[in-house]
Amino acid sequence: MDNLSRRLLQASCAVALTAAVAAPAQAQSTRKDLKTGNKFFEQENYRAALPYYEKVLAKDPNNAKALFNAGISYMSFDKEKASDYIYKAQKLKPKVSKDVEYWLGRVDHLNYNFDEAVAHFQAYNATLKKNDQRKEELAQLIQHSKNAKQQFNSPKDIFVKNLGPTINTQFSEHSPVISSDDKMLIFTSRGENVTGAAGKPSDKKNKSIAADGEYYEDIFEAKRVDDENWEKPRSLSGVLNGKGHDASTQLFDNDTKLLMYRNDNNGDIFVAEKGPTGEWTAPKPLGGNINSKSYEGDAYITPDGKTLYFATGRYSEDGTLDLYVATRPDATSDFGPAKSMGGAINTKYDDDSPYISKDGKTLYFSSRGHNTMGGYDIFKSDFDSVGRRWGQAQNMGYPINTPDDDSYYRLSPDGSYAYLSSYRIGGYGEKDIYTINYIKNANIKGQVFSSKDSTTVIPGVELVFSGAQADKTALSFRDITKTDGSYQVAVLSGRTYQVAVSKDGKNIETQEFPVPVSTNDSTTIVKNFYVNYIDTTSALFATKNIYFDTDKYKLRPESITTLNEISQVLTAQPGISISVEGHCDSRNTDEYNMVLGQNRADAAVNYLKKQGIAETRMTTVSYGERRPAAPNDSPENMQLNRRDEFKVVGGTPTSSTDAGATGTGMGAGATTTTDASSTTTTTAAPLTPGKSKVKMADGTKVKTKVDEDSDKVKVKTKSTEGDTKTKTKNGELDGKAKDASGEKTKIKTKVE
Repeated sequence: MDNLSRRLLQASCAVALTAAVAAPAQAQSTRKDLKTGNKFFEQENYRAALPYYEKVLAKDPNNAKALFNAGISYMSFDKEKASDYIYKAQKLKPKVSKDVEYWLGRVDHLNYNFDEAVAHFQAYNATLKKNDQRKEELAQLIQHSKNAKQQFNSPKDIFVKNLGPTINTQFSEHSPVISSDDKMLIFTSRGENVTGAAGKPSDKKNKSIAADGEYYEDIFEAKRVDDENWEKPRSLSGVLNGKGHDASTQLFDNDTKLLMYRNDNNGDIFVAEKGPTGEWTAPKPLGGNINSKSYEGDAYITPDGKTLYFATGRYSEDGTLDLYVATRPDATSDFGPAKSMGGAINTKYDDDSPYISKDGKTLYFSSRGHNTMGGYDIFKSDFDSVGRRWGQAQNMGYPINTPDDDSYYRLSPDGSYAYLSSYRIGGYGEKDIYTINYIKNANIKGQVFSSKDSTTVIPGVELVFSGAQADKTALSFRDITKTDGSYQVAVLSGRTYQVAVSKDGKNIETQEFPVPVSTNDSTTIVKNFYVNYIDTTSALFATKNIYFDTDKYKLRPESITTLNEISQVLTAQPGISISVEGHCDSRNTDEYNMVLGQNRADAAVNYLKKQGIAETRMTTVSYGERRPAAPNDSPENMQLNRRDEFKVVGGTPTSSTDAGATGTGMGAGATTTTDASSTTTTTAAPLTPGKSKVKMADGTKVKTKVDEDSDKVKVKTKSTEGDTKTKTKNGELDGKAKDASGEKTKIKTKVE
């Protein structure tokens, strides 16, 4: 607690004691409870004070002073309840304390109400005299709220997860230390299972409760069960236990040594080693260049054991902590004189809890200075190898940092995530241990089906996943379905996406799809989309099935005729691609029929290739016996199932044909569209040899001619917008166009 808070608490307590004595109307028991609560409150023993205040409020719910002091006491255990109590006290009695605006600011800040916090701090500041020393602290608190608002409004895509009730309790857990194999967690707890100074389970009789009413800190270890769970922790404080607080700091030297803290000599840094049986030996303090009569707390030692970074109050006038570094020639010598880590790291406020990345290039530490959101925040600094100095400290941002204390940032062995200790809304009580993971991509894959039958895949569908980063920056991920209707995208996880489904530039529908948090890049989620869409391009080949004899994939004579017609369609429609689907009846095994279906599809494709259709425009798929056109209950139905089907899977036909004009299901009409600016011409021609004339709905006249013995197609069009002439032969297209102004365009290109 800062100096201003402490002075204000002492003043509030004095007023509370006076109020308790001057309340003759209260029952004697209520006065006694209030007096006892105020006594603990004055000692800053808030956990002990709260039960007495709650007794008072059970009898007198509108006791403003009990509400006010209880609210301040709850700030370390339940921030939301603290806010409710202090605000209720002020409503009941606006002048419940001359410092009420200060405490309203404090509790609003902790509950993320930053604008309100600033307003309260400013109102309180206006009541102070010009030369009041508290004004400087008020200015800092106001700046904290402004910093916090900025960080909160620009969050990082980070997933913060509580380690759970096996590790965390209603008391304080902190200083996580992870073993090199990530299977053992050593941490510090002030929970009910500590042994404290007496070396026995804590109770009031063995005096393991510290002056602030909390249990002493002890060191525990827990083994990992799996990614989510831990075994019940066991205390390590038998031999490691000192006279009071003991805290874990770092495992090093292949996990055989433990850097730790004891509050001996006002707080010193110790080293314990594992003995032959695997148990820890008695810890030994570091030398006089490190430990002093002042407080020395957290530390980090480099893997070679030669460099130590640590926090000390030794060199500051007011005892605030700064970070220093000391070196030694080898891992067995004493450390030499310590040097400050410099002004880029240290501030006039507390700077603590150093940790260095494995490559030695990044320093992580906690600070009450810099641009903290309030209390301790986690900062990082990169080492400038050229200038041989640490760079400016950078706040790691929300949600790593919060308006309350955040400290003890420690990377996992592989550096993929981190541990930290923090007071957070939603925790189990006081400080809890959390993991920090950067949110990663998730691979989303699946198929798009027609909702009409839920089995027909739709190729050529564009899927656009639209979302936002944590800081509201827009995100967009896109893919187009393949011939089997499949798609795959890698999207940032942990958010809901709006998925726009469209085909040929026209929106079909938009669906909402929530993607859960993924903290690794190997997460795959299968998501199929069922949309209200019918692929009208499939009508081009609706009557163009070819059929096969039992257990054969040789093309029949009538199949050759049909394939010639399909070849003509593809030649006349150079912008489309097809999928050839092979099917079978159910006479043989599924495995056999899958091979037979593929052979049937390949037979059709091989013939079309000989007719000059580019292989890149055709794909094959076998469904074997899995998609029958009719029940396999008669020779006639089985014949219907021994077939190839042809479906458009890419591009768009250039005309809507008159299905009744030729008796083959294909029209004799044709249209040509020309974009002179891009010199692109696409043509639809008659599908059988002969000549035709068609007048379109818009008045355009179309003449077509298909030679008897070749795939040569000629098309002429006349319209108010201009005239075109095209000739397609052997996979090449020659075209001429003249628009209404007389401007001419020529094109010659391959159409496969």
